[in-house]
Amino acid sequence: MSDNNKPAQGLYPMQEMPSATQAPSGGQTQPGTQPPDTQAPGTQAPGTQPPQYGGQGMQPPPGIQYGGQYGMQPPAGGQYVVPPVQYAQPGQPGQPPMMVQPGAPGATQPQSAQWMAMPQTRAVDCPPGLEYLTQLDQLLVHQQVELMEVFTGFEFKNRYILKNSMGQQVYYAHEESDGCQRQCCGNQRGFVMHIDDNMQQEVFRIVREFKCCAGWNCCACSDCCAMEVAVEAPVGTIVGYVRQTVSLCSPMYEILGTDRNCILKINGPCCMCQNACCTNDIEFQIHSKDDAAIGRISKQWGGIYKESYTTADNFTLSFPLDLDVRVKSTLLGAVFLIDFMYFEQKPERPNRNRRRRRR
Repeated sequence: MSDNNKPAQGLYPMQEMPSATQAPSGGQTQPGTQPPDTQAPGTQAPGTQPPQYGGQGMQPPPGIQYGGQYGMQPPAGGQYVVPPVQYAQPGQPGQPPMMVQPGAPGATQPQSAQWMAMPQTRAVDCPPGLEYLTQLDQLLVHQQVELMEVFTGFEFKNRYILKNSMGQQVYYAHEESDGCQRQCCGNQRGFVMHIDDNMQQEVFRIVREFKCCAGWNCCACSDCCAMEVAVEAPVGTIVGYVRQTVSLCSPMYEILGTDRNCILKINGPCCMCQNACCTNDIEFQIHSKDDAAIGRISKQWGGIYKESYTTADNFTLSFPLDLDVRVKSTLLGAVFLIDFMYFEQKPERPNRNRRRRRR
């Protein structure tokens, strides 16, 4: 049998078709022409639509049910069932997209993570990516637990999930720092905190330079001894600073604008003890320039095991809803600065290799 006389391998079995020079019974056909009611296998007559399976149009042979896209072969058994597929747009409520975490190639965010819907309207004079903050008066900052860090004691890069009060993820933050500084300098290391949205776009970043002898409250009067972070939104454009100020006991910070003028103040507590007997939140009060309380940064109790064996912490940042988004992003920089300065120390553990005393 020639190639032209082979049965077609289409969507359903077809009978062997006559050749182009063979006329059907009861009619005459000119050589080289096609019978009126016969179409060559695998072709389509001009002006006609392809068959639609599973809807209106041509129906498959009896006993066979097709579902899915045009051109798919049914399995042995006669039925092809395609599970329903829903395509979600990024930021659409209830349909979180699959995301790849920056800094972790090949890793995907959990499918159970629900992202906050992107605002449809953009506020006037709002940096791109900060539209989420226009609808928020509270942010939950949850640091991710690194199991390898727990078992080995090796300091890994910090990762954070930022959520709103409804538990919907707003941003994803991940640290970029030098490995030697992480192991040798601990919480005093310099870092760049990248803040990404649900489209894997870096919307702003928080930068802290390494300072060897900085961090003491009583010595924060000089720039070389005061801890400071700069907030860029978008990347490359500084929108504010968070600077440690001089104090005796309780830590104090200032939220500065681009001109380094004070916008807000942050006052911390004298005692930052948090253990199984004292599980209250550690609060840093946010005040305006005239000392009016407008918000707070709260370090929450994470449980006896988490507090004893990890450095992963949970924070709650509260601020007025109508506050400028640039100031809100700068307050988020204050959360990371406070976390590194006071809550990033490794928990003390008994030395298992302690030598026995000689008798």
